[in-house]
Amino acid sequence: MAWVDIVGLLALVQLMVFISLVGRARGLYGIEAPATTGHPVFERYNRVQMNTIECLVMFLPALWLAAKYWSPKYAAILGAVYLVGRVVYLISYVGDPKKRSAGYALSAGPIVALVVAALIGAVRLALQG
Repeated sequence: MAWVDIVGLLALVQLMVFISLVGRARGLYGIEAPATTGHPVFERYNRVQMNTIECLVMFLPALWLAAKYWSPKYAAILGAVYLVGRVVYLISYVGDPKKRSAGYALSAGPIVALVVAALIGAVRLALQG
């Protein structure tokens, strides 16, 4: 289960890095708080950060619940794929938002798999009663 916790914590560290990239872009492109629009590259970094937060709301509970009902090893592997997907999403979205699909799929796929695994595991346990 330690690998699952490590992956979950790495997802939080990754978000902190993305937040710092938004702050850096804010300075580079002269976007003063509280503005969230201005230079297109700043807006891309900001959108990556927001999308990552949106994904984390589903990813973290699904990761830990799937690991509770199934092999933590496989949950951690799916989590690692999610982390790679977020990096691919960042690089592709900042470079050209139209090319973000692969990174998004590498992020969304593991989330869907983890949610389904957690739901099946919880229902299975409930039915065993």
